[in-house]
Amino acid sequence: MSYLVLARKYRPKNFTELVGQPHVVQALTNALTQQRLHHAYLFTGTRGVGKTTVSRILAKSLNCEKGITALPCGVCENCLAIDIGRFVDYTELDAASNRGVEEVQNLIEQAVYKPVTGRFKVFMIDEVHMLSNHAFNAILKTLEEPPEYLKFVLATTDPQKVPVTVLSRCLQFNLRPMAPETILEHLEHVLALENIVAQKSALFSLARAARGSMRDALSLTDQAIAYTGADIKDEEVRQMLGSVDKDHVYGLIDALARGDGQEVIQICDQLRDQGLSASQALEDISYVLQRMAVFQFSAPKSSVATEIDPDVARTQALSERMPKDETQLLYSICLKGRSEIGLAPDEYAGLTMILLRLLAFKEEESGASPPPQGHAGEQEAQKKTLESVKIRPIETVQAPISSPVAASVPPWVVDQTNTAEGGNAQKVSREAEQRTVQTPASAVSIEAAHKPLEGFDHASEALAGSGFNLPVRDMVQRPKPSLPAPAQVNSGDGDLDEPYVPEMLADVDRWAEDESTEAPAASAFRRPALEPAQIVNEPPSGALQVAVRQASQNADIGTIDPKEQFKTKLKPTQEGDYWLSVVQQLIQAELVQSLARELALQSQLIAKEAGSWLLRIERESLKTVNSVERLTKGLAQLGHVLELRFELAPVQDSPAMRLAQIAFENQQIAEAKILNDPFVIQMMQEFDAKIIAGSIKII
Repeated sequence: MSYLVLARKYRPKNFTELVGQPHVVQALTNALTQQRLHHAYLFTGTRGVGKTTVSRILAKSLNCEKGITALPCGVCENCLAIDIGRFVDYTELDAASNRGVEEVQNLIEQAVYKPVTGRFKVFMIDEVHMLSNHAFNAILKTLEEPPEYLKFVLATTDPQKVPVTVLSRCLQFNLRPMAPETILEHLEHVLALENIVAQKSALFSLARAARGSMRDALSLTDQAIAYTGADIKDEEVRQMLGSVDKDHVYGLIDALARGDGQEVIQICDQLRDQGLSASQALEDISYVLQRMAVFQFSAPKSSVATEIDPDVARTQALSERMPKDETQLLYSICLKGRSEIGLAPDEYAGLTMILLRLLAFKEEESGASPPPQGHAGEQEAQKKTLESVKIRPIETVQAPISSPVAASVPPWVVDQTNTAEGGNAQKVSREAEQRTVQTPASAVSIEAAHKPLEGFDHASEALAGSGFNLPVRDMVQRPKPSLPAPAQVNSGDGDLDEPYVPEMLADVDRWAEDESTEAPAASAFRRPALEPAQIVNEPPSGALQVAVRQASQNADIGTIDPKEQFKTKLKPTQEGDYWLSVVQQLIQAELVQSLARELALQSQLIAKEAGSWLLRIERESLKTVNSVERLTKGLAQLGHVLELRFELAPVQDSPAMRLAQIAFENQQIAEAKILNDPFVIQMMQEFDAKIIAGSIKII
């Protein structure tokens, strides 16, 4: 006689032998006892939980020779015929392979005939959700009003695909997945009948691998018996299932708790050499993490080893070492990683990246690593070279103004009167107070804009075409622009003898000069020497102009006065001047794009050390792996071979904030020119015209 697998040999014959489904057993037992029988039943649930078994037990209960009972005898002719599948009044239809309307019609044609030997005809349709729409429509009427001797039993693993018209005609019972402990208990009973010795931890591994299916558990047990012989041991079962060794699992979690990325990589390489499944490794790690979380939140905690979990002490020790938030984060990363691992080019490369993701979220506890020895001399020489160059602030001239534009001293003009000596300091202070309105030396004054067509068009074109104020061009060595002579402006008829096109705002007076050629007042307002970036002689590229405009549009001005916003939020620093010039070079040369460019614009340079720069950002989402890597490469191409470190704090001096302030000031100049244009004033007076707020834009 051929071998009968355990799943078929030990299939329950009555409701008392059915395990794991007490709610279904109780409902059907009461219905049979009270003779309150429905004409259609629908059993749902995952594979191997007992849907077909319950159907056969119900058929035996209805057709047992001793009567309708919840305890069929199992020895009468009808019960035995149903067990071996030869009962003429019990019909099973596999809808997965017989899903057409023809098969359903043949089944319905048999419904008109009364039972041959039994008390009821029972039609069992397995995987009923696979029936076609026409087949469902063909069975609806018979399913709703069948003959009194006919009972329908439907089974499906996907009840969502069953039409609601069918669901409403049936009593629905959901057979639940079984707990590993329930499966373990049944496996011990079966193996005791088979006279096979097995370790409890090995059977628990089989129960977990079954994922709630008793049939899968019995099939895996058959496989374990064939693999190990008559003695089922835990280590052999793990090898059969492809599970990761416990030492590796606990070693990975311990390395993650300590933040040791090197050990994580080494253990992953060992798992690769053993050919184990990366997905199974994540599953085993997730199981241990779940047990750790239970220990972290349960009281009292027990570290007594059991036959099922001999490593409970190690689990509790790890739960005490790893913080609760890291445990939850790593558990979520492992669950998410199981769905992502199939997308990785290499399975174990994906596993390594998933495990290292936790370390990437940890805060840096140590400073930056020292720079490579080979670059020390080069960086020191570069630092000395940069210190030999100075950057001057924008020199401005005073222009009387009668327009509604509010006047303020630019934030980066710092009063350094404390460094002056004696009366010269008081003189400089008085001069600073008198400079209530600052306009670039190369721009046409707002007072001149009151006169008809006095360079207005040319000034607007220059402002718009300059890409706003681009200090990176200030360091270009060339002759200083001079103010237009008064004779150039013909205020009589509004015509210009020789139209003066003002220089770009970037071309104002920041040229390096000797100390002796500067006025005392200008020297007092000069900022300390900075480290300039490399000189860029090309005009601003399209990418740079787009970045400047985006930075100005993204400025968070809010509902308060924009000037007050800049005064309170923007606090210029020497590092900010240098970082602005470097970022403009990166964008000018198109060395950074998209997220890397946004990271550079929104960050603030805090400190420059040998081989590392510290940047401050307000949003953690800016610091992605790709954006940091591309920004570092872009800086290296400019000659800054270094490591970038980041801190999360409010930003007070970023390139985006500076560019937004410059754009705001340019907007104020443009609005002043429009509001003071004679033609506009005439239109407003004669036709009561109004300028819509916010409609004036610099193109």
